[in-house]
Amino acid sequence: MKTFKEDFIKIYQNERGLLLIMILNLLLSLFLAVYAILNLNPNSAVVKIGYGDIGGYRDGAWFDMLAFPCLALLFGVLHSLLAIRIFHKRGSGMVKLFLLITTILIFGTFLVLIRLLGEG
Repeated sequence: MKTFKEDFIKIYQNERGLLLIMILNLLLSLFLAVYAILNLNPNSAVVKIGYGDIGGYRDGAWFDMLAFPCLALLFGVLHSLLAIRIFHKRGSGMVKLFLLITTILIFGTFLVLIRLLGEG
């Protein structure tokens, strides 16, 4: 834990752009979590939970949609901790690439969630 704190302080002091990307990533994931939780429909017996190219949309129960808030927590919390660890091992360039990929994954998750909600 001591290295996490020291690395975070180093990021705060020297790498303001990286800190800004980390904060943006956290805010996007929090927005994804809130959006996903607000769009859960526990009154509905069947919702669209997935899409396959061959079978089309798959039906399921509403609690299967809890995967989206879980993904948001994974992207927000775990990826921020991983970013600090990668900064310690590889430097700021690799962390920026990692966080860029995480941001793309968050937007992809938004697109999938919006498509599933539109079909349901």
